[in-house]
Amino acid sequence: MTKPNEVLPDTVTGLKQLLDAIERREVDIALGSSSRRVLMALIESPQRTAVSSISELAQQLAVNASTLSRLAQRLGYGGFSKLQDVFRREITEGKHFYSDQASRLVVNTSDMDTMNQLTRLGRQESANIASMIEQVDPTVFLKTIDLLSTAKRVRVHGMRQFNSLALFMSYGLGMLRPDVSALDSSRQGVADALAQLDEGDVLVVASCFPYTPSVIATAEVAARHGVKVIALTDSASSPLAKAALHSFYVPNHSLFYSNSMCAFMLLAQGLLSAVASHLGEDSVSALKYRETLISELNASL
Repeated sequence: MTKPNEVLPDTVTGLKQLLDAIERREVDIALGSSSRRVLMALIESPQRTAVSSISELAQQLAVNASTLSRLAQRLGYGGFSKLQDVFRREITEGKHFYSDQASRLVVNTSDMDTMNQLTRLGRQESANIASMIEQVDPTVFLKTIDLLSTAKRVRVHGMRQFNSLALFMSYGLGMLRPDVSALDSSRQGVADALAQLDEGDVLVVASCFPYTPSVIATAEVAARHGVKVIALTDSASSPLAKAALHSFYVPNHSLFYSNSMCAFMLLAQGLLSAVASHLGEDSVSALKYRETLISELNASL
């Protein structure tokens, strides 16, 4: 058994490893199911944990503030402020995010069996998906579907791996209605891309910790100019949520060495499917016209 106070984790990745070790009973730290749930929630939302007061976190997690204090003490931090310092460093030093994530795959020798890794990854992603669905506000979902269906123009923006999500959403929505595309910042630049949007148009943005600064800036500028911003992000404390008219929160706790995309992709598919239902026969007609064009082009090749 490892003594609880031997080495205190100073990164969120370290806390994740400690929680895994606690669940496998490899360390001499006893946490009840409620405390483990709270610790997992703190880890899944580092931005929220870093910037919220202990009373705000307690309210959001439906526990007493004393529960958070006791959790910090049982982990060996003495008080909650010391535990919170781990998350505050994380959001200011996110430059090591990817290597910290990958280190779990190297250090965690119990996961050397690749099938065991795949099984754990699948369970984690299933939990992310279930948690994401539970957090969807039905009213926000319906209002978002209406905006995606009726706005004159829709643009979707994400950088790095979220660029793949942006391309997927813009392609799928473009199959159902006109004037949809990924926000093209690679040619003319973000300013020219935003200049194509008018007040009342929609911009969907996607990012999670460590947030891409240019995506945050794009969302903030678009919102100031009357564009309706919809955010796909990780928590209510995300800087994207602060700029957005509507937000969806997607947990992404995972063994993967980067941000987990499974729950984000399912949310995108759910939004697109709901838009197709909302548009009714118009979406069917749009898809049939696309099929006609595909048939004609194939015949000419």
